[in-house]
Amino acid sequence: MSYRTADSLPPVTLDDVRGAQKMLSGVARVTAMEGSRHLSQLVGAPVHLKCENLQRTGSFKLRGAYVRIAGLLPEERAAGVVAASAGNHAQGVALASSLLGVRSTVFMPKGAPLPKISATQDYGAEVRLHGQVVDETLAAAQEYAAETGAVFIHPFDHPDVIAGQGTVGLEILEQCPEVRTIVVGIGGGGLAAGIAMAVKSLRPDVRIVGVQAAGAAAYPPSLAAGHPVAVDNPATMADGIKVGRPGDVPFRIIDDLVDEVRTVSEDELATALLLCLERAKLVVEPAGASPVAALLSDPGAFEGPVVAVLSGGNVDPVLLERVLRHGMAAQGRYLAVRLRLTDRPGALATLLGVLSVVDANVLDVSHVRTDPRLGLTEAEVELHLETKGPVHCVEVGQALREAGYTVID
Repeated sequence: MSYRTADSLPPVTLDDVRGAQKMLSGVARVTAMEGSRHLSQLVGAPVHLKCENLQRTGSFKLRGAYVRIAGLLPEERAAGVVAASAGNHAQGVALASSLLGVRSTVFMPKGAPLPKISATQDYGAEVRLHGQVVDETLAAAQEYAAETGAVFIHPFDHPDVIAGQGTVGLEILEQCPEVRTIVVGIGGGGLAAGIAMAVKSLRPDVRIVGVQAAGAAAYPPSLAAGHPVAVDNPATMADGIKVGRPGDVPFRIIDDLVDEVRTVSEDELATALLLCLERAKLVVEPAGASPVAALLSDPGAFEGPVVAVLSGGNVDPVLLERVLRHGMAAQGRYLAVRLRLTDRPGALATLLGVLSVVDANVLDVSHVRTDPRLGLTEAEVELHLETKGPVHCVEVGQALREAGYTVID
């Protein structure tokens, strides 16, 4: 695939995607397709999980990055490549460049998780930390490209990148030929556009549903307006789809071929991530869990068989801990409660005895004795509890009140 300028970008074709599939043979894994009994029961039809979280570098991004860099002219390769990313695209570009013998520089935000920085370096890229948000990092990478002549590798707004991501769609049709609905997360739109182009070219009857985080949903207003519209200050834990403006090239394809774009809340993302971990035994990042979140939020809306694309699994351990607790709280399985008790020997043991009787698992205890709000003989305790659901949470609160404790809301 030859380099094409932004002003002359042709639409991506099925032949482009098939060419990308040949190029990626032996480079990208044909990732597993796993059935989900729990989701199938909810939806009332077979649900399969396309596990791009198990791809090399932990996400689908290697596909598009490799095809884009492999298509560079010899003099462009000699100049090296540059990219900007908070994680997945960074690792995809770094590994693709190493495999092709091309020098790579990757700009990442200063607050990027250390495991993602380390992984990008291990794949062979020079990492430069710049800016607090990806937009600042992106500007720095483009400035570097202008100064050095390095080729800027966009994460989603280029036909070669979209063709590479579209190979996921070809694999879905090979692994699940009876598929009726494909659900895929959307950030800038490269993955959804590639899948839609590949699948609709061969199976126009398959419904393609895109999913965005509600706090970073640029596609619904863009589709309504008929052109890309930026949203101010996108905010979501799903950094893989936290994009403020659709890409021009993927937007045209998504506007044409994607049947629907849905949004999901942060609570729904956290619940979906927890379900993937507990039921499917798969570590998935919030962006990768967005299709599962859509299925959970409205299971009757999807005709089966359904394929949900788990786009990535590169989740920061610190974020994972927070998200899992949030997901448990959203399901009524995690309860934080503050209460006051008399400050005397054995008081805390008595309290824990009450919780033991109602079978609440204590995860953490914070005991405060010195505070202007407290009386001379009072202490305040904050408890983090693992519970069995909303009904059990009510039972725990009732048991504490019946035992004479003052529960502080």
